[in-house]
Amino acid sequence: MKITVSKEAILEGLQKVQSIVSTHTTLPILSNVLFQVEKKKLFLSTTDLEVSVRTSVEAKITSPGATTLPARRMFSIFKEMPGSDIEIDVDEKNVAKIKSGSSNFKIIGISEDEFPPIPKFQGEKSYTLEQGVFRTMLKNTSYAASSDETRYVLNGVLMSFKGDKLTVVATDGRRLALVEQEVEFPKDSEAELIIPSKTVDELIKTLKAEGSIKIKATDNQVAFEFDNMLIVSKLIEGTYPNFRQVIPTQCEERVPAEREALLTAISRASLLSSDKSNSVKMKFLKNKIEIEAITPEVGEARESIPVKYTGKEITIAFNPEFVMDPLRCMDGDEVYMELTDELSPGVFKCDVPFLYVLMPMRTN
Repeated sequence: MKITVSKEAILEGLQKVQSIVSTHTTLPILSNVLFQVEKKKLFLSTTDLEVSVRTSVEAKITSPGATTLPARRMFSIFKEMPGSDIEIDVDEKNVAKIKSGSSNFKIIGISEDEFPPIPKFQGEKSYTLEQGVFRTMLKNTSYAASSDETRYVLNGVLMSFKGDKLTVVATDGRRLALVEQEVEFPKDSEAELIIPSKTVDELIKTLKAEGSIKIKATDNQVAFEFDNMLIVSKLIEGTYPNFRQVIPTQCEERVPAEREALLTAISRASLLSSDKSNSVKMKFLKNKIEIEAITPEVGEARESIPVKYTGKEITIAFNPEFVMDPLRCMDGDEVYMELTDELSPGVFKCDVPFLYVLMPMRTN
C-alpha cells in the first residue's frame, strides 16, 4: 500500500476514530487503527469489540492495500510532521515508512487479517433522523444513565420507536430524563434499542447540526451512518424497566424559573456541599426560591432567586449535580418545576417535549 494524504485530513480522520481505542487491552490489535484503501479512498477503522467506528479520508493512491498501525502513536507522529502532505508506504511485512518534509519514520504494524471485521447488516430495521435533532435528544438524556455495572440494562440509553414517535430515555434509578420526537417509520419497524453509553458518547461527539443519519438495527446490533462515518455497536440485552410508571401523573404546584439564574444559584450553593452532605435544600416561598447548602465542618451558603409563585411552602432537598445536569443541557430560557411535597419526586420541564424526574434526598 502506498498513498499520499494531507496532514489535516488524516488528523481529522484519526480524531474521529481513536477515542474508542483502549490503552489497556490484552489484544494488541485493538490498540491499532485499520488503514484500508478501497474505492479510491483511505478508510480508517477502530474497534474495542463492543463498538466499531469507521471513517474515510481523501487520499492520492499509488497502490492499494491494507494494514493496521498503533492508533494513538500514529496520531502523535502525524501531528508533529513538518509538511502539509504525508506519504505512507507499507510493505508486505506490514512495516510502514512515513515521510513528510524532512521527517522519516518506520513503524511496525500488524496484518489486517487479525483486525476484527466490522459487521454487515442485512434484513434490518431502518430509521432516518435529522442529525442535529438526534444529537440534542441524546445530549438531553444520556447524563442520567447509570454507571453501576450491576444494573447493566441501565448502563445506556433506551431508544423506543413506537407509535410514530422516537422516545429517548435514560435513568439510574434516582432520576430519569426523557425526550420525545415525532418520527416516520414503517409499522413493522417498531422496536426498543438500548444503546451503550460509550456509543452514545461517540455519537454526541461526531454528529453535526445538519444532515441526516440512517439507523439500522438487528436484534443485537445497531449501525449509525452519517456523512462519511459509520458507528456499529452491540446493543445492551435485557428488558428496560417500565419508565412511565415513575413519572408522576399529577402535581400540586408548578413553579416557573429562569433557567440560567437557577443553574448559577445551585452551582454556587453546591460549592459548600460535601461527600457526606451532598445536597442542597430548595425552599419554595412566595415569589422566591431560597437555596441553601449547609456543611457543619465547612460552613453555609444561601442564595435567593425571584419567581412567580404563590402556592404552598415546600422545602425539598436534591443532589445539586442532578439538578444542574438537565439545566446545562436545556436550550430554553425558562424551566418549570412540578412539585407535590418534600418526599415526592420533582419534575423539571421546558418548552420542548422533555421531562426530568428527580427523587428528593432525605435530610436529617
